[in-house]
Amino acid sequence: MAALAQYKTRTGTVTVPRGHVETIVVDGQEHPVKLGVFLSNSKSRRAKLTADKLHALAALGLEWAAA
Repeated sequence: MAALAQYKTRTGTVTVPRGHVETIVVDGQEHPVKLGVFLSNSKSRRAKLTADKLHALAALGLEWAAA
């Protein structure tokens, strides 16, 4: 979620190319996150996601998570 929020803040959109890797900093260490793959997999498996995860994704602007 942090990687998606960072991407949205930087680009102004939640449309992420499948091959995109977003680097986030946690406790002073950089961590690469395969954001495009994560979102693609999450969308295809949305029926198995918890309500909390779907709500968090929808709050960031992903329309498919709100449905």
